[in-house]
Amino acid sequence: MERQRELDMTGKVAIITGASRGIGKQTALALARRGVKVVLAARTVDKHAKLAGTLGETLAEIERLGSSGVAVQTDLASEDDLAKLVDAAVEQFGGVDLLINNAAATAGDFWSDRFLELSRKDWLYQFDVNLHAPFTLMQLVTPIMESRGGGRILNVTTGCGEVFRLPEEPAKMEKVGDFSLAVPGYYASKRALDRLANVLVPELTPKGIAVIGMMPGLVATEIVELRVKEEGLDDTQAVPMGVPARVLAYFAACEDPMEYSGRLFWAERELNDFGLELDDQPAPTA
Repeated sequence: MERQRELDMTGKVAIITGASRGIGKQTALALARRGVKVVLAARTVDKHAKLAGTLGETLAEIERLGSSGVAVQTDLASEDDLAKLVDAAVEQFGGVDLLINNAAATAGDFWSDRFLELSRKDWLYQFDVNLHAPFTLMQLVTPIMESRGGGRILNVTTGCGEVFRLPEEPAKMEKVGDFSLAVPGYYASKRALDRLANVLVPELTPKGIAVIGMMPGLVATEIVELRVKEEGLDDTQAVPMGVPARVLAYFAACEDPMEYSGRLFWAERELNDFGLELDDQPAPTA
C-alpha cells in the first residue's frame, strides 16, 4: 500500500468513545487540529482517584485549539446512553461523519480473573462495552452517514493473526512482566468486533461507509502507567499515545478509505510504512 493524500477535514463531525484520557483523548485532539467538530464520550466526567483526565479537560483543550466539541456522559453498556450520544451529535453539529469506537472495558477486577474464575456477569459486561456498544453505535450512525454522502467507522482493537499478517492465530502471551494477559472476555469480544466489521463491508460500501480496525499495540497511556507501578506491567516497548492517534487521524482523512475497509492494521507499523509524521509537525492536507 502507498500513502494516500489526506483530505481537508474542516467541519466534519466525529464521535469518539473513551475520550477522557488515553488514545481517545489524543485522537480527539488530533482531529480538532484538523478542524473536526468532536463529540466526546466517556462514562465518568469527574476526576478519577488514580488516573488523570476528564471529559471536561479534553473539551477545554479542543476549544483552545480553536475547534468545537461537546462532552456527553455515556455508559457504553446502556442502550439509552448510546442513543443520547448520537442524538447529541446531530443536535449540536447536524450529523456524524466519523465514528471512532475506542473505549473498552479495561479497568475491572476481571483483568486478574482466570477463565474458571471469571463470572458470567463480568464476561457479559465486557461484551456489552467492547462489542455491543460499537454494534449499536454503528447501526445508529449508518443512516446519518449515508444521508451525508458516506462516512468512516474506525474500531480500536487488539492483536490477532490477521493484524500481524500471519496465516494462523499466534499463541496468546500469558503476561507482560508480572501483568497477566489472561483476560478471555476482552480478547474474545475484540476479535468478534473485528469479524463484525469485516462482514459489514458488503452492506456499508454501497452507502459510502468504510469500516477499519486498528490495533494500537502497547501504548504509554495513563492506565498503562498505573499498571506499571501497581501490577508489574513491562512497558519498555510501549509507544507514545501520539502514534495510534496519528494513524487514526490518517484513516479519518485519507482520500480513499475503501482501500482499507474491512481490514485490520497495526499503528506502529503503519505509521512507519506510510511515513506519517507525528502531530508535532503540521499534517499535510489537500
